[in-house]
Amino acid sequence: MRNRDFAGTPVGAVGLGCMGMSWAYTESERDDDASVALIREALDMGVTFLDTAQPYGDGHNETLVGRALAGRRDEAVLATKTGLVVESLATRKIVRNGRPEHVKASAEDSLRRLDTDVIDLYYLHRVDPDVPLADTWGAMAELVAEGKVRRLGLSEVSVAQAAEAHAIHPVAAVQSELSLWTRDALGQPGTQAAGDGVGTVSGAVSGAGDAGDVVGWCAANGAAFVPFSPLGRGFLTGTVTAADFEDGDFRGANPRFQEEALKANLRIVDVVKAVAERHGATPAQVAIAWTLAQGEHVIPIPGTKKQRYLRDNAGAADLDLTETDLAELDAVPAAVGGRY
Repeated sequence: MRNRDFAGTPVGAVGLGCMGMSWAYTESERDDDASVALIREALDMGVTFLDTAQPYGDGHNETLVGRALAGRRDEAVLATKTGLVVESLATRKIVRNGRPEHVKASAEDSLRRLDTDVIDLYYLHRVDPDVPLADTWGAMAELVAEGKVRRLGLSEVSVAQAAEAHAIHPVAAVQSELSLWTRDALGQPGTQAAGDGVGTVSGAVSGAGDAGDVVGWCAANGAAFVPFSPLGRGFLTGTVTAADFEDGDFRGANPRFQEEALKANLRIVDVVKAVAERHGATPAQVAIAWTLAQGEHVIPIPGTKKQRYLRDNAGAADLDLTETDLAELDAVPAAVGGRY
């Protein structure tokens, strides 16, 4: 696999988001042993940029990743997050907490679950509106000074918030949703805005509204940009054709996956499929390659629980889209329905 640079360290151009191994999507298929094997296979393939977080299964995902990295920790660049707290695993009720004391305590918990001495990339999962960003970021910077964290990142922030944090301590990465049907991080909001209330999974994790060109800000300031959900939560693969999800699947309540919106959004998939056919590639590879084409500093982290999809996703790193391809993909219509 081709590599990209993360803060002076080469990593696979396509990373791995581990969240779905623990919660949110088709939880009936959760298989810890299979997920451990998949993470180890990812390392074998050069997929070395791994992403987890405390809320994913209320600690389960961090423990799972730590188990998978036993004896292989040095092969991975490991990212986890602080700032969101699960109040109820059953209902996925989560709240924001950016208090400095929480940041410090949650880092210790993550280190223990991950069975590691240091976190390579520690994100603020969401900015807490009740705590000055400078206070939260300052506490995170102290973790770097203490040697418990190597680098800091932000998730779902605006350009202004990224710049505020960067003035205090370098921002090594910004993680936000970016895909062919979610382009807000490029400064191209094209769908209804998500609410920003706290108290449910959707409210607590909704982003920064009109964020501005965050991808461009990262390029200008030496930070990686890390797209999550580059496959549109599976939709852009062309395999999700009906909003028929098992109970508890996050997508079942997602506006874009409701029947009428989903039908309208198939116009996007049609273009992706057409480009894929020209290259003898899969729609998933085209969707991921489009994110890679947004800049050499972009490192997408598609998630999967299945080995065949891992291999498929990794193959996107070697797919070179033409100017014609990119023009067609850039011209797809905006998604119908908010992302939360």
